[in-house]
Amino acid sequence: MTRLNLSMMILLLATPLFAQENPATQKLTEQSKQFEEQIIKVADNVYAAIGFSVSNVSMIVGDDGLVIVDTGLTLDDASHIMQEFRKISDKPVKAIIFTHGHGDHTGGAAAFLGKDRPQIWAHKNFGSEALPLAAGGVTFQRVRGARQAGFKLPPEQRINNGVAPVRYPKRGGEAFASRNDTQPTQFLESNRQTIKVAGIELELVSSPGETNDQLFVWYPAGKVLFAGDNFYRSFPNLYAIRGTPNRSVRLWAESLGKLADNNAAALVGGHTNPILGAGEVQQVLSDYRDAVQFIHDKTVEGMNQGMTPDELVEYVQLPKNLADKDYLQPFYGHPEWGVRSVFNGYLGWFDGNPTNLFRLSPKSEAQHIAKLAGGTDKLLAAANEALATDDNQWAAQLADSLLAINKDDATAKRIKAEALTKLADKMVNATARNYYLTVARELREEAQTR
Repeated sequence: MTRLNLSMMILLLATPLFAQENPATQKLTEQSKQFEEQIIKVADNVYAAIGFSVSNVSMIVGDDGLVIVDTGLTLDDASHIMQEFRKISDKPVKAIIFTHGHGDHTGGAAAFLGKDRPQIWAHKNFGSEALPLAAGGVTFQRVRGARQAGFKLPPEQRINNGVAPVRYPKRGGEAFASRNDTQPTQFLESNRQTIKVAGIELELVSSPGETNDQLFVWYPAGKVLFAGDNFYRSFPNLYAIRGTPNRSVRLWAESLGKLADNNAAALVGGHTNPILGAGEVQQVLSDYRDAVQFIHDKTVEGMNQGMTPDELVEYVQLPKNLADKDYLQPFYGHPEWGVRSVFNGYLGWFDGNPTNLFRLSPKSEAQHIAKLAGGTDKLLAAANEALATDDNQWAAQLADSLLAINKDDATAKRIKAEALTKLADKMVNATARNYYLTVARELREEAQTR
């Protein structure tokens, strides 16, 4: 078969949309119920706004004012939430507390400002995750962030973001780029601090996990925990595929233990619906901590046996009693990414195999593979056969070899695009799904220009 005929075949095969939902797609679609717009009363004088923004915003009503925990992504989102909160109380906002520095939790702060500037609390390391990237001049994270979030995808290809509803940023396609000038005025300097605002006594507790500047808020009178992004109804994002400085999985597990020690009756995560009921909260936090701790401990166990990251992701499998929990499904984070992150956090990039100290370049390795296959035409045929038999990961890897040899190979781009689209179709993880589909879209656009 000629290359031209193969190209025509791939064009006929290629379809960016899914004709029929499979179990993964159905499962991810069902997850969208976790962020339907609603104001939930989680305790006396405590309310959580769910689904109005990509993150949760909470309000505690005090004697003469309000405390707001996190503020959503945008001013528009937050203004809508404030309108809903005003149906409950017209008291002034006395304090805003940021659980961490991600823009989807801080961008709407201006909507909660009144005549008198409220206290604005955050961890002393507020915004620390972005500092190494900025200091090093790293900007490509924005491209990867846009792919992960699906900002460049049409609405019909976006289901949700795993723990958040679909949103399109008004300015470009950068993840966490929407920030306003509202900065913290007071900081959590120690591991734990009690503050009193508007007659409300709260404990702020340092809890490194998804970020090093994470804190959680404990409201003893209502027995409510505000966990920030150390908890949401999904397997946690122990590593973000947009790229981040290392997130300590060990410290994350410790922070979850601190949360569990409070004997709360309500748990408000950074995203998705709250957990209500003391028994349910305790069970969820225990399971969540055990899952994160297991990923850490089992990975270290395998590392100490000399396993490489590729071997570890097969070795480390969540026990069934945890893997089956609905709040530990990999809608946003994924256990495999956590395993690789633990390895890299402790031992860095070298996997221990001396063959990998000075690997062949991708192009040189691809040329050897093509020679072994009998030439690039045979390699192309093998990639097409893999695609036809639904061996999509192998098809994508073979397409990568062809593109390493010739980065302008339009047929290889179409093969890879179709392989990624098929992989996305069966992927329950929203960030991986969005990334697959976005790169597939980019490849198709590139192939059309050739």
